[in-house]
Amino acid sequence: MKKLFISAALLMPALLFAQDKKTVTAKPFTIQGTVSDQKTPAKVFLRMRKSGETFIDSTLTKDGKFTFTGTLEEPTMASLMLSPEDAGKSVSMRRDMLAIFLESSTVTITTTDSISKATVTGSKANDDYNKLGEQLKGVNEVNMALQQQYRALAQAKDKEGMKALEARYDSLDAAEKAIETSFFNANTSSPIALFVLNQVAGYDLDVKTIEPLYKKLSKEAKNLPSGKEFAKRLDAAKKTAVGSTALEFSQADSTGKAISLASFRGKYVLVDFWASWCGPCRAENPNVVKAYEKFNPKGFEILGVSLDDKKEKWLAAIHADKLTWQHVSDLKGWNNAAAGLYGVRAIPQNFLIDPKGKIIAKNLRGEELEKKLAEFMN
Repeated sequence: MKKLFISAALLMPALLFAQDKKTVTAKPFTIQGTVSDQKTPAKVFLRMRKSGETFIDSTLTKDGKFTFTGTLEEPTMASLMLSPEDAGKSVSMRRDMLAIFLESSTVTITTTDSISKATVTGSKANDDYNKLGEQLKGVNEVNMALQQQYRALAQAKDKEGMKALEARYDSLDAAEKAIETSFFNANTSSPIALFVLNQVAGYDLDVKTIEPLYKKLSKEAKNLPSGKEFAKRLDAAKKTAVGSTALEFSQADSTGKAISLASFRGKYVLVDFWASWCGPCRAENPNVVKAYEKFNPKGFEILGVSLDDKKEKWLAAIHADKLTWQHVSDLKGWNNAAAGLYGVRAIPQNFLIDPKGKIIAKNLRGEELEKKLAEFMN
């Protein structure tokens, strides 16, 4: 049920990366927009990621026209939002939004009233993004329908109905990956090739499938900031693949005492990446509690690694969910050092490690965790 978890797991922003800014050359871009029926001033927001941080700019239309200028380090996904009814409305209240792919060029955006229905020209990256979107249209429509069904079942607390959708999600996820992989193979020099490769890889990167695709990228693409970040992801995935020796780390518990992964050697241990603010993590916690209560007497332990940045919320969630195992965090949110070491880009994620320190399974959900533990511990 990968697609559902991706949609619900609060993914780390796709272009969030640390950069050596000395090696990055920024290039100019321009957006020239026309909203022909907008006779009164309206506010237009531009939102994207720059240098690993969220960047938001805004401007007012004048006679229905607006302009943005700036610089980019590489082709970048961005959003344009229009607030015609209230120029002071905050970006979080937008209703009319257009996703576009920017590159170093002059992009022209033309519409009568709704920016979400605008015509975009002047960006090959955006042209390719739209081509991919057309190929994925059928899959996306089915996915949206399934997500609506899933939300309705979740509200009704129909666990059997929710589980029945899992096979359909898996099939849909496979169909989407097939389309994206085909597009990538036919467009390895496209300015959105890295974006597509990230989509194919998902949050749980499979080295055997993805490394051959990565090798098809041009040297130029590999040297882009996101290309270098992807190489780091690939390296982390190799080091944390099933069969690998678990990477050692140490972080402080709630009292400030350092707890190391090495201290669990000799036992089966689940390294569980989660956070108090992550809904899917909290929903999964009862399953983890159940497995812990059943197998802890047999030598099973859990090391919870939180991606929280507020200690009080972290501790409150531990108490509320009755998580009685050991917990650590450096309280740096998505910049958690252990999460970075293990290439964690979405939560919940977990790694099951045997008494010798080998990773024997990953991302076990629901009954899967109990079944896998039973294989090794009964």
